[in-house]
Amino acid sequence: MVSPELLRRYPFFGFLDDTELKAVAMIAEEISCGEGDTVFAADTPADALYLLEEGCIDLFYVVVDRNGSNHAKEFFISELNIGDMFGMSALIEPYQYTAAARATCPSRVIRIAGAGLRALCEVDTRLAYGLMRQTAKTAIERLHDTRVQLAAARN
Repeated sequence: MVSPELLRRYPFFGFLDDTELKAVAMIAEEISCGEGDTVFAADTPADALYLLEEGCIDLFYVVVDRNGSNHAKEFFISELNIGDMFGMSALIEPYQYTAAARATCPSRVIRIAGAGLRALCEVDTRLAYGLMRQTAKTAIERLHDTRVQLAAARN
C-alpha cells in the first residue's frame, strides 16, 4: 500500500476523489529498480500499471523473427518523464504488454496491481471512465511521439 497523498501528486490520478484515491492506494506499492532492470517484458501478461516516481525508464518495441531463428530486436520508443504512466496494457484487453520497459538508471516506480484496478473499475464507473480517459490521452500522446520519430527517421 502507498499513501493516497503520494498518488494525489500525479496528474494521471487528478480526477480521483478521496475514496477512489484510497482504494487505488490500497493496491499500489513502491518498488525500486536498478540500472538495466527490466520492469516488464513485451508479450507478457500485463499485471500492473506503473507511474515513474524517480529515475529513468525507457520503453522499447520488440520485433521477433518468427521465421526460424526467433531472434528479437528492440527499437527505442521513448524515454519516460517523472510522473509518466506506463504499462497501460494492464487496463486494455488482452492485458498483454506490447512493449518492454527498462530502467536506464536507478529508479523508483509505483506499481498498481492490474487485476485489482480492473476490479475497482467494475464497481466504480466514474473511476473506470476516468482511467480510460487518462489512458486514451496517454496512448494518443505516445502515438504522436512515435509518428514524429518515424517521420524523422524517413528523412
